[in-house]
This record gives sequence, C-alpha cells and structure tokens, in this order.
Amino acid sequence: MASKVGSSPTIVDVAEQAGVSIKTVSRVLNKEAGVQDKTREQVLKVVAELKYRPKLAARSMGGGRSFLIGLLYYDPSAAFVGGVQQGATLRCRESGYHLVVESLHNDAPDIYNQVDRMVSALRPDGMILTPPLCDNPKVLQALRDNETPFVLLSPGQEPADQFSVRMDDELAAEEVTNLLISLGHERIGFIRGAPDQAASELRYRGFVRAMQAHDLTVEESLVWEGDFTFPSGVEGAHKLLSRSVRPTAVFASNDDMALGVLAAAQRLGLNVPADLSIAGFDDSSAASLVWPPLTTVRQPTHEMASVAVEMLITAKGNDAEAATPQSSHRVLPHQLLVRDSSRALHPSAHPHLAPKKV
Repeated sequence: MASKVGSSPTIVDVAEQAGVSIKTVSRVLNKEAGVQDKTREQVLKVVAELKYRPKLAARSMGGGRSFLIGLLYYDPSAAFVGGVQQGATLRCRESGYHLVVESLHNDAPDIYNQVDRMVSALRPDGMILTPPLCDNPKVLQALRDNETPFVLLSPGQEPADQFSVRMDDELAAEEVTNLLISLGHERIGFIRGAPDQAASELRYRGFVRAMQAHDLTVEESLVWEGDFTFPSGVEGAHKLLSRSVRPTAVFASNDDMALGVLAAAQRLGLNVPADLSIAGFDDSSAASLVWPPLTTVRQPTHEMASVAVEMLITAKGNDAEAATPQSSHRVLPHQLLVRDSSRALHPSAHPHLAPKKV
C-alpha cells in the first residue's frame, strides 16, 4: 500500500509494504539487535524505495530515545569549541543523531534553571559539557536531577560515577617547555589561561615542572595572567617584552594568546623567531596560516567529542552499568607540532645573555 499522493511516506507505509510490524521497522531504523538479516534487508530496501525519512518523534516512541545530543559551552576560545562541535556533529550524523548546541554563561545566577528548562524541553539522550561548564556544580546537579547522562570534556576532576574525556594538559605543557629549553631558552615567559578553567592551572603546572626539572627559575615577573583571548595575549606580550631583560621565548597557554604575542612582537619590531621564539597550545586553524606558523600542541578535540558521543549512545543503550573506571574516563593522545615560530637561541640576538669577557 503506497502513501497518498503528495504526502510523505510514513512508518506504517514501510511496515505494510515490507510485510512486517511497525515495531520491527522501528527496531531496524534504530539499529537494534534481534532482527533477522533477511528481514532487516527487506525493511531497508523498502525504506530506500519509498524515500522514507523517519521523524525524531516516531523514532523516540519506538526506542525511548530522542536521538538528540546536547553540547553546552561557554568558552572565549573558538578553536576548542569549534573542534568539539565538528567532531560531535560528525559522530552524531553517523549514528542517526542530531546535535543541539547551546551557549551558557558560566556565571549566570540562574544557570541551574536554564539547564533544567532546556533539558525538560528537549529531553536529550545526553549532554556534552565543555570547560568551564563541566566543572560547574549547578550545571551538573541540574542534569542529575533530570536523570540526563552527560560527559565531561577536559574537567578539573574526574568523578568516579561520571563519564569524562580529556588529554593530558600538564604533560603536553611540559613537553612544549622542554622543547624551548632544548633550544637553549632559559628566560621563558608564560601566559596563563582563564582562571575559571582547569586547563589553565594544569598547563602552568607542566611549565613549572619542566623548568624545575632543568634547575631553571620560574620568575613571577615573566608570568602573565591571560584569559585565553587574543587581546590578553597582546597585553601580556607588551608587559613581558617591555622589560629591560626580556624573555627569549614566550609560551602562551593557547593559540589565540600566542597569536596575540606574535602580533605584539611584530609591532615592537622583533623578528620571530630570531629575536623571540613563541609557542602556543591547541593547533587552531590560524596556527598554521600565520607567518611564521606557530609551534603548538594539537589537542584532539574532534576525537574527544566523538568519544563523548559514543559514550552517551552506549549509556542510552543501557550499557552504562557495565562501564568501568577505565572505560568511563578516557585520556586521548596529543601531538607536539614544531613549526617556524621557535628555533635555537642565538646569543648574538640577545647580547645580555652572552658570556662576559674576562
């Protein structure tokens, strides 16, 4: 029985033409087990012939799912959020889900109510939380009260009863600092990130750990409090580079601030990397487009988001109870990318560092 002329085919049309029940069609579309291969092939064939496109409401009635994954963010750095959104969107699309992206101000006094209303209206199958929302107790409580599964991306802490995905920020920052030290730099300026994000402290710890491992002093005057934005990188660079004895290298906690350092250095007439080496963090799209391209850390944002989506889909399939701490908390590998913004220190470019003649 074909659908009426001018109307879209329904799940009833598919079931009748395939000779199966509506529930069987729903199970095939939801990729559930327990359907014979021959039956599954027949249903998919009819779906293709009728060009049937299941509505989310119909699918959710069949399997108790909304097929919606939410992504909550509040982050001044577009690079991180953009990468997460792309990775989550692709993984959702592969699994027949839709991604709903919402921005929330982390300091909003009514943030609990905002999350509560959002979840009540959408009834998502799960939520992905980016920093600093992943560490906001009001946001977490609102989701728990609504019994909504969620995954924390790059949280400051990893609760035993929650899913989380991150990279090792401290180790990555240590590797960047070790690189600069191996190039002969000892006076290294550091620009911290936003104070409300756990990654800021972790990356600073990695910097300090590397400096101390090489018996180098971390001078407070060479550490600037940024906020992960380009302007804070510019401001920090002007403060660090205007010193009578300026640093020979600057490590900024993300690429946006590193780009600010690069712009400030060029305005001050400094040659990068001859006069100043610069390193960033994130491997944003701009990092490889500027000149010189930035030495940085590739943060696996796409992969982190993809794993987060997979965790939520699995949890909705009632496999959450089988999750172990090892599967609930994932640490994904990063990559140090050495580019032209950093090079070996040449004392001739820094005469104040040259050995004194006896």
